[in-house]
Amino acid sequence: MSSLAETKAAVVEEFSMFDEWLDKYEYLIELGKSLEVFPVELKTDDRLIKGCQSRVWLDTRVQDGILRFRADSDAIITKGIISLLIRVYDGRSAAEIAADNFDFVEKIGLRENLSPTRANGLNSMIETIRKEAERNV
Repeated sequence: MSSLAETKAAVVEEFSMFDEWLDKYEYLIELGKSLEVFPVELKTDDRLIKGCQSRVWLDTRVQDGILRFRADSDAIITKGIISLLIRVYDGRSAAEIAADNFDFVEKIGLRENLSPTRANGLNSMIETIRKEAERNV
């Protein structure tokens, strides 16, 4: 597995290949399609991320000292955003995630190119992942 820094750098590089934000949105949509199927029985209120306009479920498991994330959303771009976050943070230690600054989000310009409601949802997703990590340090 690549280091956190290497994974974040790879994401920044991938997004830099696209000149237009429309192409980046299409890439996010493709990332969302790559998420593993999220079990219906896990779509419970306690797994809903608060603060997202669309519904986003995040399931967190601790396995051998690392955090494992699964997620789903009922909105296609939001599903891509959570997929991107999972790609970066799944399989990392709680301490590593809790100490991270999630700076790749700014480097790819994601927050500034989302609608205000989607940007709020992104912030909620980041905070939920960070809190899950802090809770498990």
